[in-house]
Amino acid sequence: MRDYLDLLKTADKDAIRARRTETAARLAQPKKGFLRFREPYEALHHLQARFTDFSKDAVTIGRADELGETDLCLVRETMRAFMPWRKGPFDVFGVEIDAEWQSWRKWNRLLPALPDLTGKVVADIGCNNGYYMFRMLEHKPRYVIGLEPFLQHYYCFKTLRRMAGADELFIELMGVEDIPLFPTCFDVVFLMGIIYHRISPVEMLREIRAAMRPGGVLILESQAIPGEEPVALFPEERYAKVPGTYFVPTASCLRNWLIRTGYTEVEIFCSHPMSSEEQRKTAWMTFESYEDFLDPGNPTLTVEGYPAPLRVYLRANSP
Repeated sequence: MRDYLDLLKTADKDAIRARRTETAARLAQPKKGFLRFREPYEALHHLQARFTDFSKDAVTIGRADELGETDLCLVRETMRAFMPWRKGPFDVFGVEIDAEWQSWRKWNRLLPALPDLTGKVVADIGCNNGYYMFRMLEHKPRYVIGLEPFLQHYYCFKTLRRMAGADELFIELMGVEDIPLFPTCFDVVFLMGIIYHRISPVEMLREIRAAMRPGGVLILESQAIPGEEPVALFPEERYAKVPGTYFVPTASCLRNWLIRTGYTEVEIFCSHPMSSEEQRKTAWMTFESYEDFLDPGNPTLTVEGYPAPLRVYLRANSP
């Protein structure tokens, strides 16, 4: 398999390869937390799909008639081992995975502002199981590199990518804090559903811009609060039951953050209220979801009494 680092002349290759070595040694340990997701990944090592389709709402990897009953049962059991599924849907050898988020809705909203990905080097920061990375393949990028710090999503993506034979897609067990390892590397960066989880969002935006090539494009999607003023909510403890939420900005506040950190041609191209039609419990994600995060007597408020979230989308350029 090719290594995308051979293409990235400005990346800190020694540090990234050292991190890979450390990660591989750590994940090779026979610990339950590692085996829980490593073993399902290894169980499907022998399968590769003859048919794939990344152009539809459900990312399709293989058809049911490609496998015998034993392997079909193995695929079904293995996919359930990666629960809860947050992003999707996927159709894996006929196993229909209805994830918590109907992620095709977000993808369709950003398509009008999608830059040309043909031949580009793309980063997806916080890529989860790679749903959006698979959807990018229709647009012919050279490489898409996902950064994902959670082991569950890391192994889930690696399992799907291998079965799909998607050699243009890569993943590193890293987070946005590792983006300084990639100076001036990316033509396009996707930052979706991440910024409100960071305690220093402005500094993060600066570091991301430093990882972009001149003329590069950032697609930023975020939770937001309603309002025209450039302000951000800083919850006392948690927002919509999530303790790791810090600054929840208005769209204009996000725009100002981007301008103040040196981005140009900043555009708010979509804003919409959240809905339990888009984020909800399913058979593949059985825990609390969006409707549980709202005040049952007033759906315009979260359970903590804060304004219920919008989702906003911005596009910005690196000069």
